[in-house]
Amino acid sequence: MTPRPWARRVCVTTVSVAALAALAVPAEAATTSTATSATSSSAAAAAKVDRATWQRDCQAVMDQALPYLKDRIAAARPGEKQAIVFDIDNTTLETDFGFSFPQPANQPVLDVARYAQEHGVRLFFVTARPGILSWPTEYNLEHDGYDVSGLYVRGLLDLFKDVAAYKTAQRADIENKGYEIIANIGNSATDLSGGHAEKTYKLPDYDGQLS
Repeated sequence: MTPRPWARRVCVTTVSVAALAALAVPAEAATTSTATSATSSSAAAAAKVDRATWQRDCQAVMDQALPYLKDRIAAARPGEKQAIVFDIDNTTLETDFGFSFPQPANQPVLDVARYAQEHGVRLFFVTARPGILSWPTEYNLEHDGYDVSGLYVRGLLDLFKDVAAYKTAQRADIENKGYEIIANIGNSATDLSGGHAEKTYKLPDYDGQLS
């Protein structure tokens, strides 16, 4: 994969890990959890959930997704443009366990994404992260090995919208561009509700402990 020009000269000091933690994580948590869980920090969530357990549980979900994707990709209709939509925090990236920048990929999800992109499927990422984090998020994803065909972040007006409705609208936009969304993968109900995907796969969030 050829790095984007700006990716070659990205400087970690431009966007600090603290900025990512302060902006990215609350954007998801504040809209998907109860008042109690919404105020939990990433460190608190990680302390409650063992990473090895989380990885094992993520792998179990991806073990269900991959056979379906292999069959669905092989059965693509002539001219069909296939796509998968992913959430980001604790779906494609280890937000609550990767205390660094770039954050590490969630390996079970990356493995599935790589299979899909190697077989012509486009990858789209729909997140509740604010627009200010657009370029460091895209750099992070591509640094970890995801081919980013599209990244949807929340604009200023989107910050006041229901997250589920916002994410549904982005999937509809992807479909309007001619793509068939063969799978939608996330770790929250707000990532998956609203349709506009043939299959949905929910990763664990342990009742909101993970953003």
